[in-house]
Amino acid sequence: MTSKRLDIIVLGSGTSTGVPTLGCSCAVCISGVAENQRTRCSLLLQSGGCNILIDTATDLRQQALREGIGHLDAVLYTHTHADHVNGIDDLRAFNMKGGPPIPIYGDVATIAGIQRVFAYIFDDNLEPGYRPRLTPHVIEGPLNLCGLPILAVPLQHGEGMSLGFRVGPFAYLTDCSAIPKTSLPLLRDLHTVIIDGLRFRPHNTHFNIPQAVAAMKELAVERIILTHLSHDIDHHRDAKILPPGVEFAFDGQRLSFTL
Repeated sequence: MTSKRLDIIVLGSGTSTGVPTLGCSCAVCISGVAENQRTRCSLLLQSGGCNILIDTATDLRQQALREGIGHLDAVLYTHTHADHVNGIDDLRAFNMKGGPPIPIYGDVATIAGIQRVFAYIFDDNLEPGYRPRLTPHVIEGPLNLCGLPILAVPLQHGEGMSLGFRVGPFAYLTDCSAIPKTSLPLLRDLHTVIIDGLRFRPHNTHFNIPQAVAAMKELAVERIILTHLSHDIDHHRDAKILPPGVEFAFDGQRLSFTL
């Protein structure tokens, strides 16, 4: 069987405010350190010339320009919080070269929320020229996009839910505060996980760093990469106190796997 290469780019590794945070003069926000410059959370999966985006973060335009993204084949959504969907109008630029509408995928609540909040995109009675051309799909089981087997993983996010996504030995689990027992079998035998680790202090809707590390250690994950980082985290200072096998994500970080 022919192996398949999966390349991953961390487009954004920051929490909902981004880092630096507006109006803040803390040491991290004014540091100027590249790894402390965090746009809102998003990820790109690349394989065989295909680009699959996870979330249209508020900073999508900036991220796509930085990484030279010229086209998108699909978008996966984790949930409908503003920092993960508000860049949706920037998808319009990827339609300008023609071609079919971009398929977007999410759970029932996410697709319904996107269609409600961004109703102008899906209104057939409006002129099409100024809005993205998208086709919504509810995830009802495993996906195969561009030949990639993608598994959606339900996660607890405070009182709500979000979706993580698994591709082979890799999983992306942003915006979560717990992993339901029913989702644990979907996360067995992983090598690398990028997971929500907002800060060291507790938070009621996000894993803090000790919680995220403990959850992944229980699953025997070899490489744990913490994302959705707040301005509490100084990349270089705090990396020194992380356990072995644990690291901070940063914007532009690249990973590769053979499937």
